Amino acid sequence: MPDPRPHLGEPLALDLLNTRWIEHGPQDLLTDVTGLHTWLASAGLTDRATADEATLNAVLTARTAIYDVVVHASPAGLNDVLEHGRVRRALTASGPADLVDVPEQAWLPGWLAADNLLELLRTASDRIRQCAHPECVLFFYDTSKNGTRRWHSMATCGNRTKAARHYARKP
Repeated sequence: MPDPRPHLGEPLALDLLNTRWIEHGPQDLLTDVTGLHTWLASAGLTDRATADEATLNAVLTARTAIYDVVVHASPAGLNDVLEHGRVRRALTASGPADLVDVPEQAWLPGWLAADNLLELLRTASDRIRQCAHPECVLFFYDTSKNGTRRWHSMATCGNRTKAARHYARKP
C-alpha cells in the first residue's frame, strides 16, 4: 500500500509522529499491521523489522513517548523506550563503529525513532516544530537557513493560513 500521509521525509522520530494527521477528520496510519508495514517501508526499515502485533505495540509506545517529549517535555516514557536497547561501540574491520543492540526485535523501530529524537534534541532542539496551522497536527524539523519556518508545507498549510488572513481582511 502506498504511504497515504500528506508529509513525508522528516527525521525518523518526527516521521513516526506524522503517522497521525488530519485529512477529512483524524487519520492514523498505525491502526493495524498493514499500516505498520507501510511506515516501516517508508522509513527504510523493512529489512530490519517485522510488521507484527508486537512491533506495532512497541512502535505505538515509542510514538506516545516521543510526542510527550516534543509537546510536553516529559521524558519518562522516552527513557522507558530507550531501556530496550543501546549503542555498543566496537572496533570493526572497517574501523570504529557504533552498533545498535536491541535484544527484542519488536522494539527496534521504536528504539531507533527514540534514539533519533535524542540526536535531534542534542543538535538543535529549537528546530523541532509543530505546524503553525491551527488545524494541523504534523511536525517538522526546520532546516531553513534562518530557522523561521512555520508550516510543515508552504503549499498546503502555509497557503491556507495566508488565504484565511486575506479573506479575514476583506470587507
